[in-house]
Amino acid sequence: MDGIHQKIDDLMTRPGLYRMSISNPLTRWVTRRRTKQVFDLMSGFVHSQVLLSCVKLNIFSMVREAPATLEELSVRCKVPAPVLQRLILSAIALRLLEHRSQQRIGLGALGAPLAAHEGIRAMVEHNNLLYHDMADPLEFLRDTWRGGMAGYWPYAHSESPAQDSVAKGDQVGRYSALMAASQNFVIEEILSAYSFQKHRCMMDVGCGMGRFVAAVAQQHPQLKFQLFDLPAVLALTQKNHVSLGLEGRMRYHPGSFFHDDLPQGADLITLVRVAHDHPDDAVLGIMKRIYQALPAGGSLLLAEPMAQEPGDPPLGDAYFHLYLLAMGAGRYRTASELKAMLLETGFERVELVPNAMPIHTRLLVARKSGSI
Repeated sequence: MDGIHQKIDDLMTRPGLYRMSISNPLTRWVTRRRTKQVFDLMSGFVHSQVLLSCVKLNIFSMVREAPATLEELSVRCKVPAPVLQRLILSAIALRLLEHRSQQRIGLGALGAPLAAHEGIRAMVEHNNLLYHDMADPLEFLRDTWRGGMAGYWPYAHSESPAQDSVAKGDQVGRYSALMAASQNFVIEEILSAYSFQKHRCMMDVGCGMGRFVAAVAQQHPQLKFQLFDLPAVLALTQKNHVSLGLEGRMRYHPGSFFHDDLPQGADLITLVRVAHDHPDDAVLGIMKRIYQALPAGGSLLLAEPMAQEPGDPPLGDAYFHLYLLAMGAGRYRTASELKAMLLETGFERVELVPNAMPIHTRLLVARKSGSI
């Protein structure tokens, strides 16, 4: 096989191949498509900055209310019209905006989700940290934890974060709010793919501000809940649940899932967007504590973005591999890798639950042997 691949590489890199393929009507479309793909890779950073600029200027929300002319947007954005025009035309080329009648600008097909979902806009702004960290990509690869992303997620740098350093109110509030704002798509995927009807008590480990638990509680009144996270995080969680009138069904358990045993009593434990933040040894430790806390026959529902298996078309792989590298010691794992870790922990059966939009999250259900 190596010999065949070498011959293909030699063929694809011949100087005359481009001229030959572009002159042949049968191969021209392939060459044009690949040229466009390479150009998109080269210009990708500019595209991301166009997107970021439109978000920061609130253009998507403006034109969602009503299409507007360039001059109207210039006044509202406080950017000179000749300059703003370059941004608007770039956003139109990226299908974020589109031309409307009477020389007005409206939402494009790819701009509509930005206007509709706060969580997407929050992540676009947050990604600016990653852009800064990767401004010098080689320096970034040699020293990944020195940038703004690592400072934003301090708990992800090791498996032994001291609570007094991680649980500062401003840090906790900042990253908990971002997690909550960006969680809607994940929540929708979980609720549409997994049935909670068969359970009586659910514990969410690493619950953040408790938005996921609140969504499950509102749809499943039969459930009681336990929530486990750092003390400063749980203070925000409880405040959120009080505002929703859900606190009567909740029990809050402060602690560190790196070191502390988990409370017992739940027949379902959920781990949502937690495992990929941490190295393998730390994740195995969390899985073991979950296994020990579950009764016989109890289940773990693990939900997070997962890397594609070798040979499968990639989804968000290029983004998540480097985002997690910048963030800390986490790793973007395939479903097979996570399944192997769960089986190593002691779970008897691990199944991948199909869901509609795997780029947002994928779901694994692991069951402890025995019956409740």
